[in-house]
Amino acid sequence: THKNYMFTAEDVIAAHSKVKSGADFPKYIQEIKELGVKNYEVFVADGRSVYYGDNNHKAEVAPKYSTQQIAPQVDKSTFTDQLKAHQQGKTDYLTFIKMCAKTGIEKWEIVMEAMTCTYFDKDGNEILVETIPG
Repeated sequence: THKNYMFTAEDVIAAHSKVKSGADFPKYIQEIKELGVKNYEVFVADGRSVYYGDNNHKAEVAPKYSTQQIAPQVDKSTFTDQLKAHQQGKTDYLTFIKMCAKTGIEKWEIVMEAMTCTYFDKDGNEILVETIPG
């Protein structure tokens, strides 16, 4: 482990570029955890993600697509079904993002220590907490 090394946006992007489907996700989490990422948030509206490390270190990865309108109402059952499909590798990332926006998901946060992924609505309510398979 690089004790004094602070990860950069480039490091995270390089790790993420290996993810071809939801099935590759656990490997990605392991890799960025080793870089020193403690938790990160992904904002559905613009695709921005912010990665947090020790000592208030953070790296921001710029948006990747055009702005999505987040639906004001959460449709949890559709979201949950589509999330499963995505995790099984049936949809690509952009399809997943559009689905999140349509079903009222504003962002998700991944916490390495707990190995959880929590999805939030516009008001900051937790909609779903999932455990990431290690």
